[in-house]
Parts: sequence; structure tokens; C-alpha cells
Amino acid sequence: MVTTDNYRFYTVIAYLIGAITSTVSGYIGMYIATRANVRVTYQAATGRDEKEALRNAFNVAFQGGCVMGFFLVSLALAILTFIIMVYISLFEPTQDTYIVMFEYIAGYGLGGSTVALFCRVGGGIYTKAADVGADLVGKLELGLDEDSPKNPATIADNVGDNVGDIAGMGSDLFGSLAESTCAALVIGGSSAELKTGSTFMYPLILSAAGILVCIITAFFATHIMKVSEKKDIERTLKYQLIISTILLTPSIVLISLYCLPENITFVNGNTSLESKNWMIMVSGLLGLW
Repeated sequence: MVTTDNYRFYTVIAYLIGAITSTVSGYIGMYIATRANVRVTYQAATGRDEKEALRNAFNVAFQGGCVMGFFLVSLALAILTFIIMVYISLFEPTQDTYIVMFEYIAGYGLGGSTVALFCRVGGGIYTKAADVGADLVGKLELGLDEDSPKNPATIADNVGDNVGDIAGMGSDLFGSLAESTCAALVIGGSSAELKTGSTFMYPLILSAAGILVCIITAFFATHIMKVSEKKDIERTLKYQLIISTILLTPSIVLISLYCLPENITFVNGNTSLESKNWMIMVSGLLGLW
């Protein structure tokens, strides 16, 4: 058994795992995007007519984005679950030390956010500098179209977009999920009711349910709502928000009522707060909607 007093460096271990995972997330994002872009271009140029070309290009582009989104969220959940299982086996936490263990695990989210910060700031600066330069010279001085092949600055613009909007977004997506989940675990560690059995896994279960819901939602975009004109693209993407929200609402209700005890007490020092499972459910629904 590992005591929490002598092994505070376990926060550093979680931090390093989070930083490495965030770096891998950004790399995977760029790896997928650069290959998806080629395939989208090919589909847009080889359709039998304009409608088929647009439909095929949209489907490939959408599925390319789904690969990154699903993989990163799944990777974050899988690694966080693994860390929790390992730390529980090492610490064998009691009712009083659960919150300490989860504070160590919170280093996982901090590591992810650190890498995401550098990816976002560095990539964002490069993106904006290239974008503004390309627009000033190409559009204002020479009258070229957006992303015109006649404008060499477009290359730097697109590279910057790939670094900032894809690598940075991939790391940021991972960091946001890891941070919010770790914060929920720390709060749950202050409640005796949420430390009974596997009730503390509630935020991870919600995220896992979201993955399943989004798989169903993505099927609507590529197989049911056919994109044949440019105006259909925005409509299809808007319906992604609507469908996923509608499907996730009953999921949050069922998971909250089934996984959480009816009465929950959060303790912070000498202060305690009484809550109900339906209150936590309502908070999740308000955030969703």
C-alpha cells in the first residue's frame, strides 16, 4: 500500500502522462487532417457531377474530423480510467483520502492544458501572421481570391491553420476534457456517498455516453441528411448540434438517476453542502442546452 504522505510525486507522474497524451493528440490531429485534405480534394474533383462531388467531399471531410474527435476523447477517457484504477490499487484510499488521491490525479488535466497552451499560442500566432499577410498582399494589393494558388503566402496560411486550428485544437480538446473531468473527480472526492462503489466514475460515464450519442449523430450527417448543395452543409452541421443535444438529454437523466445516490453531501473542512441527484442532473442539462 502506498501512503499519500510519502508519494506526492504521483502528481508529477499524472502530469507527465497528461502532457504526453496531449502531445500525441495534437500529432494525431495533424496526421489525420493532412491525409483527409488530400482525400477531400480528390473526391471534390472526381464526382460524376457537382452534387455527387460535393456530397462525397463533405462525407470524407466530416468523417476525417470525426476520427480525430472520437479518438482523442476516447484516448483521454481510457488513460484517465487506467490512471484511476492504478492509483486506487496503489493508495487503497479510505473515505478520508479519496480527495487527496484525486488531487494527485488532477495533474493529468494540468499536463494536458500546459501542452495545449503552447500549441494554441504558438500555432495561433503563426496562423494569424500568415493569414493577415496573405490577405493584405493577395486580396488588397493584387485582388486575388481567398486561398488563391497564385498567392505563395497561402501555403504559409494553410500550414499555420494546420498547426493552430488542428494540432492546437486537438491538444485543447484533450485538455478541456481532462481538466473538467479531473475537477469533477476532486469535487466528488469530498462526498462520502460518491466514494461508495464506483459512483465517483459518474463524470467519465457521462463522457462515454456522449461518445455513443455522437456516433449515432454522425451517422445522420453522412447517411441520412444528404449534402447535394452548398447550403446543405450549414444545415447539416446545425442539425448535428440539435440531434446530439436531444439524444444526450435522456442519457444524462438516466445516468444521473441510476448512478448517483439520491442524497449527496459535499464536505469542505467544517462546511458541508447537501445536494440531490436531480440537482446535479439539472446542472448537466443546463450546461448541455
